[in-house]
Amino acid sequence: MKNNNFEYITDAYQLVEGAKIKGKSQEEIFELGAYDPNKRGYTVYPFEEGVKYDDFSVLMSEKELMNNYLIENSKTNKLAA
Repeated sequence: MKNNNFEYITDAYQLVEGAKIKGKSQEEIFELGAYDPNKRGYTVYPFEEGVKYDDFSVLMSEKELMNNYLIENSKTNKLAA
């Protein structure tokens, strides 16, 4: 998973449930969960070796995701499905 191509998040429409993201300066990979309109953020779960860990999650705003994270290339997502 660490060899996949990640790109900058340029549009909020890229932030869909199930998308893989990683920090610009770290190698940890996360999976986006659902958007929570009441809390105005996305639930983010740790993702390692093909496993999403549901027992821990973080809430991140759209702005934080767009400024500090990269998203898995959409072409890579389509090939994996």
